[in-house]
Amino acid sequence: MNQAIQFPEREHWDEEKSAVCFPALVNGMLVMCAITGATLKHRFGDVAALNAFRDHRWDLEEEASDAIREGQDDDQGWFWLS
Repeated sequence: MNQAIQFPEREHWDEEKSAVCFPALVNGMLVMCAITGATLKHRFGDVAALNAFRDHRWDLEEEASDAIREGQDDDQGWFWLS
């Protein structure tokens, strides 16, 4: 499936989800992606979650692209990185 996926730089920390949430545009349609603070800490050490996300943006966006292409969204339509 050939999809044009873009990631605007509009990530934010969502306290309720305890995650960095970031949008993706898939052929012009907005979908939401997220990665928990705990996952970021496990992967990248004890760094503020938004800073860890921004420091590793390209790799995380690539993972999100793979999840989108593979249709790995949850029952709410979100793509969660683990």
